[in-house]
Amino acid sequence: MLKRFFSGPMGWALTVVVVAGVIFGGYWFQPWKLVTDDVVDESVPVVQAPDPAPTPDADPTPEDTPSESPSVSPSPAGNQLLASGEFVTHEHETTGTAQVVQLGDGRRQLVLRDFATSNGPDLRVWLSDQPVLEGQAGWFVFDDGQWAELDRLKGNQGNQVYDIPADVDLTELTSVSIWCKRFSVSFGAADLTA
Repeated sequence: MLKRFFSGPMGWALTVVVVAGVIFGGYWFQPWKLVTDDVVDESVPVVQAPDPAPTPDADPTPEDTPSESPSVSPSPAGNQLLASGEFVTHEHETTGTAQVVQLGDGRRQLVLRDFATSNGPDLRVWLSDQPVLEGQAGWFVFDDGQWAELDRLKGNQGNQVYDIPADVDLTELTSVSIWCKRFSVSFGAADLTA
């Protein structure tokens, strides 16, 4: 009976539908990404922490007194940390630090340091005006307000750098989300605070 069914037109139609469903499901969900990682290790800009200001009434100590020994070379002139924040987990476990750095030449970059999340289909790096909420409450909010897409996520693990366009207003867009555009969900996000 089954042999006769599959040799007829209904059997062929069912076979075509099943094969098409498997191909579409594979493309849409990309299940192999659950067991693969894309590791990135880009050179990140060096940002020197500001020197603590000496107190006016303190006596100079040997550490404060200039010496003849060579000094440590500073970070490239003008690299400045504007904001940073730690990632919180949303749809998938996400860890690492997000930093907004202004380079000495005036360009701004978003830096992801020690970053790790799950791999997934159609992941993007978004700056958003939405606050970062922990748990399921924060999964779907980042496309509710204003946002700017910086690029596709280069890798789900490692240090990476994204240029921030000059017209992006960082006083309005104060969070970053690793946004799965295909399913409209945040994998993880960080508030960017000065």
